Amino acid sequence: MKIVYKAVNDQGKAVRGLVEAKDQQEAAVFLRKQDLFPITLKEYNPSRSLKSLFIRKSASTDLVFFTRQLSSMLSSGLTLMQALQILRGQVQNPAMAEVVNGLIASIEEGKSFSLAIAKYPQVFSPIYVSLIQAAESAGLLDKILLRLADNLEKQQKLKGMIKSALMYPIIVIILMVAVMTIMMIFVVPQLTVLYENLDIPLPLPTQIVIGLSNATINFWPFVLGGVIFFVYYFRKWKKTPRGMKIIDALILRMPIFGKLATQSIMVEFGRTFGLLVGTGSLVVESLNQSADVVGNIYYRNAIKEVGKKVEKVVTIGDAMLAEPLFPPIIVEMTKIGEQTGKLDDSLTRVSEYFEREVEQTVKALTTALEPFIMIILALGVGFLVISVITPIYNLISQIQ
Repeated sequence: MKIVYKAVNDQGKAVRGLVEAKDQQEAAVFLRKQDLFPITLKEYNPSRSLKSLFIRKSASTDLVFFTRQLSSMLSSGLTLMQALQILRGQVQNPAMAEVVNGLIASIEEGKSFSLAIAKYPQVFSPIYVSLIQAAESAGLLDKILLRLADNLEKQQKLKGMIKSALMYPIIVIILMVAVMTIMMIFVVPQLTVLYENLDIPLPLPTQIVIGLSNATINFWPFVLGGVIFFVYYFRKWKKTPRGMKIIDALILRMPIFGKLATQSIMVEFGRTFGLLVGTGSLVVESLNQSADVVGNIYYRNAIKEVGKKVEKVVTIGDAMLAEPLFPPIIVEMTKIGEQTGKLDDSLTRVSEYFEREVEQTVKALTTALEPFIMIILALGVGFLVISVITPIYNLISQIQ
């Protein structure tokens, strides 16, 4: 049975994790042998699965920390088992501590490190596993782990950059919708009663606002149900092959956003493909694995098509040249890398180039969105103010 434990190490630091044992007594004995003093022991509840525990904001940060620390410990001369046992006490995330415990148990059974991490696909991606397999074969585990940590950190930075650029307009839109909803439900009905008592003719903007307010109050359950229904089926539809093609095509054609999507895909592709090739992985296999990293179905198909042509003894550069989705610079850099025998270095350089391009595009996007959002806000607020004030202004004019 699996036992979830909370213990204290010899430095007085709290440690959480999971062990395999016949009962709690055996688990306690095992922990004491590991210089851990158990505080609580209880049977593992499968409903709190590793996936549900690990998938949180800090998951990628934990993986970067695990990878970099493991690389440093191996470089300093520690064995893999020693490094993992030290890491078990350093990891703060209970779910990641559970992973480390599982890795230790698998290695104690005689399994290789790559087979051990392959048991946790929700934590370690197929590319991560493939790189570790190649590193074990070449005896370069510490160096590959260091490159993996650098790669994961760059992925985090890229995603964080894009998210931060989109966060501002999303927050403004949400707040605008919330304020408009409050106005329609609580403020406009009060004004409607006032206008009815005054018995004055209402201009068209005011009639539109009152109509929207009445619809919001009377039909909100249907509107809310319609929105939920639409979101649910849209999310299902966009996962279908047809849905993915339509959505991905629209993204690539959007002004600014399409350019940003293409640049981000090239960053991920160049970095991942270069990392795989640099560790000695087969080119075709590296291409197919890199295709799974990109989030766009058109680029995924294009990369796999390049892999098929490479199988027929076509050079990677020529195969990419036949696919119009690849920018000329990545084609040329790939050709140079093939000719010089430094394909991984060329791909790393081109991924860094596109990363700088992403930074510039994000800055341009942020600069362009701010005035656009201000204009939309001004139009919305202006329309609402005109709708409210115009009847009162007309009434004052009639009195005068």
